[in-house]
Amino acid sequence: MAYIELRQVSKYFGEVVAVDRLDLGIEQGECIAMLGPSGCGKTTTLRMVAGFEDLDDGEIRVGERCLSSKKKNFYVPPEDRNFGMVFQAFAVWPHLSIYENVAFPLRIRKLPKEEIEKRTKEALEHTNLFQIASEHPDDLSGGGKQRVALARALAIRPDVMLLDEPLSSLDPHFREEMRFEIKDLQRRFGFSILYVTHDQSEAMALSDRILVMRLGVAQQTGTPLEVYGKPANRFVFEFIGLSSFIETAFDADAMRIGGESHPWPNGVRPSQEIRASGRGILAVRPFEIEFLDPASRKGIPGVVTRKIFLGETIDYRVQVNETEVRVQKTRREPGPAVGENVKLGFPRPHWYPIGGD
Repeated sequence: MAYIELRQVSKYFGEVVAVDRLDLGIEQGECIAMLGPSGCGKTTTLRMVAGFEDLDDGEIRVGERCLSSKKKNFYVPPEDRNFGMVFQAFAVWPHLSIYENVAFPLRIRKLPKEEIEKRTKEALEHTNLFQIASEHPDDLSGGGKQRVALARALAIRPDVMLLDEPLSSLDPHFREEMRFEIKDLQRRFGFSILYVTHDQSEAMALSDRILVMRLGVAQQTGTPLEVYGKPANRFVFEFIGLSSFIETAFDADAMRIGGESHPWPNGVRPSQEIRASGRGILAVRPFEIEFLDPASRKGIPGVVTRKIFLGETIDYRVQVNETEVRVQKTRREPGPAVGENVKLGFPRPHWYPIGGD
């Protein structure tokens, strides 16, 4: 049995289904990132776990405790769940010192003075804030303020840490730094994390598993490698990482792109089910597409229309009939020039039905 369990959890706002029969299990000490576009239901799910929203159906459990159950008409308020929370807005009190910001939730719980001092000092030391504990948060950078928010959440010794877009307002340097700090704190304290983000690289770097959501419905749950390399559907493929899609028609001997027939490239044929329909979407990652010898009979012909230097990467746009295909290569790989005819190879293709998700 998972440590945190969401069983058929649903939430409605009028006629809008924000979360639809979500099942999710999180092990103790595991980090799950909830990833998806705005409005997919990830923050609503986090708020139900936190207790800020009551669910309309289903049940939420942590360990042996039931926290919310619509069927049982049972609900534990947020202050009794022992969860740490860190928000996108730092939510630190500017009139209190860093020390008092971290100690505040412990004072609210009316813990003994010695226990408050012990926990506050420990949280400040683990977030590298102890030396400046007497200063005020307004003197800190965005990353420093977020550290205060993390220390405050750590001080209560939470069973679960809930993080809602905690790094999105930081600049790239601090964002990357804080990712490592959050992961180090999780390893040190062993708490479970439910992490809401729309940033794919953040989810990949922090999580043990990723839950991808769309319109309140879970699309796929798996390790970052599984979600990236074996997407469950076209939505997941398109949402995770860069993608190129080529609409094709085909028969037994050839595939047609924009009305022009080409011999089947090696290893590109779709499943029998998609072949039977006569049409499909060829989905590929831009950096997995190969430039082949233009004289080769193996690839799909096209013309390079754009070539942009992006530091370590060169980004190409290749026109294949009416379809523009994006290709990426490292700057160390010799590549074609703009206007040059090329053949494209697809060593790791994915196929999806026309009009499918």
